Amino acid sequence: MSKEDIIEILKTVYDPEIPILDIYNMGLIYDVDVKDKDINIVMTLTTPACPMILEMVKNAIVQKFPDANVNIDLVFEPAWNPEMIKDEEVKQMFRS
Repeated sequence: MSKEDIIEILKTVYDPEIPILDIYNMGLIYDVDVKDKDINIVMTLTTPACPMILEMVKNAIVQKFPDANVNIDLVFEPAWNPEMIKDEEVKQMFRS
């Protein structure tokens, strides 16, 4: 299992608050570190009121890698904003 494998999995998870783009391309993932079976993810949320996405992330990874130890460090600095979106077309939607 590699960092790239985990990023591909994260690209299948959508934020229920803004389900137009996966959480990786939304810019919610700040860092992914993989060492053996330990996966450490630093991420944020679009709104602090939607922590169910953490379980969605863990479940998506464990479904593919059942022996993984998934640790999520939830941070709010820097706060997420639409400029963090990787897709320019989607970013434009927020600017309109």
